[in-house]
Amino acid sequence: MEAEFTLGTPSLTPQGDAITRLPTGKVGIWIFLAGEIMIFGGLISCYILLRIANGGWAADAAHVNWQIGTLNTLVLLTSSLTMILALAAVRAGNRDGVKLYLASTVALGLLFLLVKAYEYLAHFREGFTPLTGTFWSFYYLMTGLHALHVTGGIVVNLVLLIMAIRGTLWARADRRMEYAGIYWHFVDVVWIFLFPLLYLSLKLT
Repeated sequence: MEAEFTLGTPSLTPQGDAITRLPTGKVGIWIFLAGEIMIFGGLISCYILLRIANGGWAADAAHVNWQIGTLNTLVLLTSSLTMILALAAVRAGNRDGVKLYLASTVALGLLFLLVKAYEYLAHFREGFTPLTGTFWSFYYLMTGLHALHVTGGIVVNLVLLIMAIRGTLWARADRRMEYAGIYWHFVDVVWIFLFPLLYLSLKLT
């Protein structure tokens, strides 16, 4: 069974004791995400400061396809919805729903990566690589790092889907789905910051 992390002084009553305890898994995922926030926060801050200092990089930013970025934003937002529905299905005891929504989340994550790969290929064909300029270095670094996190989320959700199909997920399904959902929503939130900074602001001054 998963251990629990006690906040403050344990209560003498069972009800109070339950309130003051958090599962170690939840504490662990939030500590992990705190480190990820610092990584992405540092990258985004450096990007904004350098872009302002260099006049906005409007010429480079004009080559980024905002329509593709918008499509991928819709894909990720939809995947967040399916992840929420998967957790709701777990709590409702709807095992078929869990499988459906987990499979949908995995499929949407893969679609996001396929669209991003198409976008990268188009940029390379135009001659825009990570070495083309500072804007493109940040573009590939931030979107590439984000894509790696999407890949990690896909792997986690795929493992949960396989466990659900085999029937081994249900012992602690609520917590497992909750932790996977927290991570997946974090990935989506990061993209919500990257999308306007990279795709919608032709001139940041």
